[in-house]
Amino acid sequence: MTSPSFFPMLSFLFFLIFSFSWVTSAHTHESFLQCLDSQNSHSISKLIYSPINSSYSSILQFSIHNLRFNTSSTPKPLVIVTPTNISHIQAAIICSQKHGMQIRIRSGGHDYEGLSYVSTFSFVVIDLINLRTINVDAENKTAWVQSGATIGEVYYRIAEKSRTLAFPASVCPTRINGRRSILGHRRWWRKYFWCGYCLENKSSLSSTFCDCFQCSKNTGTKCFQACPSVAVLADKLHEDLFIRIILNRVNSTEEGKSNTTIQASFNSLFLGGIDRLLPLIQDSFPELGLVKEDCIEMSWIQSVLYFDGFPSNSSLDVLLDRTPSTRRNFKAKSDHVKEPISELGLEGIWERFFDKDINTPILIFSPYGGKMSEISESSIPFPHRAENIYKIQHLIYWDEEGIVATKRHISWIRRLYSYLAPYVSKTRKAAYVNYRDLDTGINNPAGNTSYRQASIWGLKYFKNNFDRLVHVKTAVDPANFFRNEQSIPPLSSW
Repeated sequence: MTSPSFFPMLSFLFFLIFSFSWVTSAHTHESFLQCLDSQNSHSISKLIYSPINSSYSSILQFSIHNLRFNTSSTPKPLVIVTPTNISHIQAAIICSQKHGMQIRIRSGGHDYEGLSYVSTFSFVVIDLINLRTINVDAENKTAWVQSGATIGEVYYRIAEKSRTLAFPASVCPTRINGRRSILGHRRWWRKYFWCGYCLENKSSLSSTFCDCFQCSKNTGTKCFQACPSVAVLADKLHEDLFIRIILNRVNSTEEGKSNTTIQASFNSLFLGGIDRLLPLIQDSFPELGLVKEDCIEMSWIQSVLYFDGFPSNSSLDVLLDRTPSTRRNFKAKSDHVKEPISELGLEGIWERFFDKDINTPILIFSPYGGKMSEISESSIPFPHRAENIYKIQHLIYWDEEGIVATKRHISWIRRLYSYLAPYVSKTRKAAYVNYRDLDTGINNPAGNTSYRQASIWGLKYFKNNFDRLVHVKTAVDPANFFRNEQSIPPLSSW
């Protein structure tokens, strides 16, 4: 039986721990701010936000896309720094090292696992929102872009200078840094391929004209035939054509009765006119039943709005809005597929999509081939190329708050992922790094990660390039100061 004096003693102990933690945190915060002042000759005080500032919460939440990491229990940064020049970044790094704090660097905030603004240790967020200068040279077809800029802002500035120049970047306008430096999911990755680097990037622009179509079909025999045929052939078609399949659940009400169907949307961009596109689709994919009325000829910048779901009459100014159009809880996973999923496999997906306990399930099939197959897997970090016909993004969205709803939806997507194993790769040796998934394994956030720990996810994302990245990391950051749950570890930490 517990002694009556136990609970007061326990409460007092919690009080001491909390008081010590608060005093330590306040002392670290004050010391960190003093360090910044001593390191920097430029005024930085107006660029710093801590929990005592009234703007702290709005600055922190502004770029958070995944509401799963915007709860009262989510760890918060001790300080947010919004630098306006490189010296501010240098000062924040020096002072973080001096006071034993980790750093998270955030640009557009399109971060699947929240690693750019969440840490289990005392940390500082360097938010690059003020470093987003874009200089477009239309004559030489180049653009210099700072990493705080979003893709939408880049698209807008290019269109300001030229309606014929284009940039082969991401589908979502809110993205930029991580997707540029590794490999963003792009409508043009079968035609053009590129990569970038951290604080500022010089990118090449291309001249183009686009044709887009989207047709949707409810599941059934024709859809079952169309899905595999598109998946088989889309990677082998001319590199000017990009077709992806989006599978989702559609809820409707007819005559007072609820009706749920699974819909397959065929979403395409073709670098050319309708006269070239129609014969190509009608010969290769007659199941789609594509006709001229399904197609829309447009400029490159119009295709940007089209793919992001904006109405056709939308102003280009919507690309300058950094605020996410929707904020929801979500979890994602990925697969790389070498052989098309059978009809039996697809039917199992439909069954799981009908689960009434989940909110919004989505699968996106994106074809490879074209330029993707021409570049060796060792040329840049992203290795998954010629041997894959397409990539699958698994997504589950939900709006309910609370840990119960979160666990239920994450459990569902894990079960779907497990179900698909026999239809993709039983060994599951491939994943897409920009659909970051901590289920694939994590580093020790405090450092000292073993090779075995890191290789669990590192080889899935990068294959043999992982070891090369480890050696680069060892050369530039041997102390492993820049780290997170899935960062490349140096050899010294093994």
